[in-house]
Amino acid sequence: MNENIIELKNVSKSYGSNVVLDDLTLCIKRNEFLTLLGPSGCGKTTTLKIIGGFETADNGEVLFDDSNISQLPPYMRQINTVFQKYALFPHMNVYDNIAFGLKIKKLSKSEIDKKVKDALKLISLEGFEKRYIDSLSGGQQQRVAIARAIVNEPKVLLLDEPLGALDSKLRKDMQLELKKIQQQLKITFVFVTHDQEEALTMSDTIVVMNNGKIQQMGTPEDIYNEPANAFVANFIGESNIIDGIMHDDFKVEFCNHKFECVDKGFNKDEEIQVVIRPEDIKIVDPEKGMLKGIVKSVVFKGVHYEIELEETENNKKWLLHNTKSAEVGSTIGMDIYPDDIHIMRKVSE
Repeated sequence: MNENIIELKNVSKSYGSNVVLDDLTLCIKRNEFLTLLGPSGCGKTTTLKIIGGFETADNGEVLFDDSNISQLPPYMRQINTVFQKYALFPHMNVYDNIAFGLKIKKLSKSEIDKKVKDALKLISLEGFEKRYIDSLSGGQQQRVAIARAIVNEPKVLLLDEPLGALDSKLRKDMQLELKKIQQQLKITFVFVTHDQEEALTMSDTIVVMNNGKIQQMGTPEDIYNEPANAFVANFIGESNIIDGIMHDDFKVEFCNHKFECVDKGFNKDEEIQVVIRPEDIKIVDPEKGMLKGIVKSVVFKGVHYEIELEETENNKKWLLHNTKSAEVGSTIGMDIYPDDIHIMRKVSE
């Protein structure tokens, strides 16, 4: 059996002169939680709609279990979708909302009852059967929408920014809840978001998109620690991106200083870009630092202080995250270890 449940092959989609997807090829594995991540207009929701059958690609194929489903309508695909606007029926109670699709399939009353009760247990809303939608909180409505989608036992569940309407605390709770549901059901989730933290928290695989193309695909750790280009480095978390020269394997120069690093395979004296995460810079006494600079601003962020620094030697601005504060106007030293220096090839604009 093919390990990929869904394959998009050379899919393109335009609206007039606006190219939304540009020759996109993507494989989605069975039982994985895959997130399409990117800014507004990058093509992630269009990708989801093409998988679900709500949009048709101009070119390319959509395969499901090796069968071409490009022309199948949504109701003939073993795929269900939860949209940001949950589209629940306000005139029905929770039980009837969840049972709606099962009644259309003409299942017996006992089968429907068992499936609805199992779904309510899974979303922790037992006892809510007779409640009407308007009486539920946003988080409870979202759970009902998920229950209505999973009760039909799809092989794939598509989720289009379903947490967007929730407040911050509830959103974080639901991230963990969704991941737990996915692991219990052992089905494929394809999740769309523009929220980087959400993607890092929930996903087995993240697909970073921009301008209708995939910029990078990998585990949350790979995407965060080894960004493929400046767009990914800036979009996933915050980064210091500096021009440099890779003199030899494991030897890089930037900010007029030479550093040991863990990267290799570049041309001798190749011009590159260096990515250093703000939390990876160690603050030391100025005379002990590899680099030093003047503190320009300090903002308390709860778990850390965000420190803006201007390097004294070449006026390069740096962003640091540290659990200790620093005095504005003071000079501090910076240490950067080899493991915390990531080298990227320069990409021509």
